[in-house]
Amino acid sequence: MKKSLKVMALTMLTASLLVTGCGKTTTTQTPPVEESKSAGVVNLYTSRHYESDRQLYDAFTEQTGIVVNVVEGKGDELLERLKTEADQTEADLFLTADAGNMHVASEAGLFQPVNNDVIFANIPDKYRADNNEWFGIAKRARVIVYAKDRVNPADLSTYEALTEPQWKGKVVARTSTNMYNMSLLASFIEVKGEQASLDWAKGLVANFARDPKGNDRDQAKAIVAGEADVTIMNTYYIGAMLNSKDTEEVKVAESVGIFFPNQDTTGTHVNISGIGVTKHAKNVENATKFIEFLSSEQAQQQFASTNHEYPVNPKVEPSDYIKSWGTFKEQNIDLSALGKNQQQAIKLFDQAGWK
Repeated sequence: MKKSLKVMALTMLTASLLVTGCGKTTTTQTPPVEESKSAGVVNLYTSRHYESDRQLYDAFTEQTGIVVNVVEGKGDELLERLKTEADQTEADLFLTADAGNMHVASEAGLFQPVNNDVIFANIPDKYRADNNEWFGIAKRARVIVYAKDRVNPADLSTYEALTEPQWKGKVVARTSTNMYNMSLLASFIEVKGEQASLDWAKGLVANFARDPKGNDRDQAKAIVAGEADVTIMNTYYIGAMLNSKDTEEVKVAESVGIFFPNQDTTGTHVNISGIGVTKHAKNVENATKFIEFLSSEQAQQQFASTNHEYPVNPKVEPSDYIKSWGTFKEQNIDLSALGKNQQQAIKLFDQAGWK
């Protein structure tokens, strides 16, 4: 079969799976551009859906001739799809947010190790799996966000302090089923132990202004609307809102402040977007080149400048905008702990009554 026909076959297969095999999956596919006659393809399943990512895929194709076929969807749905497809999958790579998701995929046997000196040089040990089955390509901090007109940042200190009486009825949060919250609590289990983590979750629930709902952006909007004074959310959402075409989101981002908690203790929680080569990848060499590219200085600068994420490559500095938030001490844990402690975090959230 000629390569162009292979690409067409892949497109038809993907469309078929979207209709018949994924239930409520909202997966979409970016149509493949014309395939190089010599370099082949790499097939990517990703839960990231940023225009800046698509620009990077095009840049990779331009530099290498390797066409990037993209299937977008929710991380948990794509993970289940990989399990279902098994050795019949067309996916060479799985890219998603959260180290917990990456660890779960690794434990399910969905990845294969990659031993590549370029990648090792670009991505420090702390942002990749011990077995080299997944690699962080960008990072974000989960910080305290507060109303500038009602909160003195001098009154903020730690995640734990948000459970104190002064914040009664002044905290909003996402639900306990949100992966970012699960990983935050999983990190606390790693650092503080189960009982202290349960106490924290119970204390925060007691201070909720309303039942958990919405995404990270909705928490910031709730603060500006006066429903609460503080929340916990990822840094890059503030950057995305400040640069949004929606003027209301810009006003919200301008009305809240970012505070890096636990600077005198355990550090601010940091998570990653990660990528791994699938166990049954048909284009391993191209997949490895793709990870080399995403961890390169060129791609890392784009993650920082257009998506407001922190680079993992130590040769690349954060954008000037990210620098304006200030420097901070990161929580120092093995990110695999976010997956290892995930089920215990779910149990503790349930015990705490965090809906």
